[in-house]
Amino acid sequence: MKKKLNIFYISYDGITDPLGQSQILPYLLGISKNKIYKITIVSFEKANNYLLNKDLILKKISSNNINWIPLKYTKHPPILSTIWDIYKLNRIIKNLNYLGVDLIHSRSYITSIVALAFKKKQNVPFIFDMRGFYADERVDGKIWNLNNFIHKKIYKYFKNKEKEFLQFSDYTISLTESGKKEILNWKLPNQSPIKVIPCCTDKKLFNLKNIKNIRADIGFDKDDFIISYVGSIGTWYMLDEMLDFFKCLQIKKPNAKFFFISRDEPQLILDKVKNKKIDSRLIKIYPSSREMMPSYIALSDISIFFILPVYSKKASSPTKMGEIMSLGIPIICNSGVGDVDRIMKDSMENFLINDFSYQEYVRVINLVLDDFEFDKQKVISTAHNYFSLEIGIKKYMEVYNKALN
Repeated sequence: MKKKLNIFYISYDGITDPLGQSQILPYLLGISKNKIYKITIVSFEKANNYLLNKDLILKKISSNNINWIPLKYTKHPPILSTIWDIYKLNRIIKNLNYLGVDLIHSRSYITSIVALAFKKKQNVPFIFDMRGFYADERVDGKIWNLNNFIHKKIYKYFKNKEKEFLQFSDYTISLTESGKKEILNWKLPNQSPIKVIPCCTDKKLFNLKNIKNIRADIGFDKDDFIISYVGSIGTWYMLDEMLDFFKCLQIKKPNAKFFFISRDEPQLILDKVKNKKIDSRLIKIYPSSREMMPSYIALSDISIFFILPVYSKKASSPTKMGEIMSLGIPIICNSGVGDVDRIMKDSMENFLINDFSYQEYVRVINLVLDDFEFDKQKVISTAHNYFSLEIGIKKYMEVYNKALN
């Protein structure tokens, strides 16, 4: 009988977060079906999400070969809280070492600080699952100001660590081909091999067969034309520009409604709506559980997301893209983000916005309203080809096998 391999999956994102439920747990549940792997998850959980979703997560992992060690995520004070979390993670990994670690799978940069140190001391292979260009994201998102001495020091620290992660890891995971190409252009010596695995979608969940008719429950009339936005409104998502697009759409399509499927505080959106002089009765904002998300998205006639097309977004893969496309919903989005251009050109090229101008908005709106020939099945098949969870799981296991051998 083959020896079980102890995989430590360490993540600064919580698995009780919506992101953790869509972009951590499904992969690990799939990998755990291969009984040779014994998986231990160490994750940082936010208090509210942990209370709400702990039992759901425990139920999902109880029948699989997965152990879970939740740590409390610390938010304040800035910088010091992160240092404290790194200390807690380092202590946990040291305490767990008696189990015998065969491989550390580290999600993003914060946890990779611990994984790298552990590899240097214990010679345990680790996978750098980078999830994006962390330091550049902090600058592009105006979280760090390089004119600030402390921020500049932190930025340089993480850029140096980034090079170490790329050189000393046994494998690097990039979310995009665009990100991989950028890294290879750096020509780092002893660069670890890179595997591209985008934010995948569970087609068993995001499937037209799972749709429940909730249109009346949400309060939409049968003739409403629904444009949706899925997910949080944060640093990268261009709410002002998306509302400008909606204003253009509403002029040409008076029965248009903007449906935000989001857990964000509604007032954050409604304040912007008011500033844009949009009638708030045209806006609906609802949170959704992961299980109900397909039914909410399926209400859409079209869906939209605009993302800041900055340098760091070369490495980004919008989770929402695969979920929306898997339901055959047309997407209106902008160019210059990760592999979005290539995916759109494979399925619905004419809905790709090249700039945030009135002329571009009207061009796309006219296509939508003039019954532009739209191949729904092609969009679904493109999603299945590019964002397949099954393929993603298979690629992760290939990486595990190569890192362990």
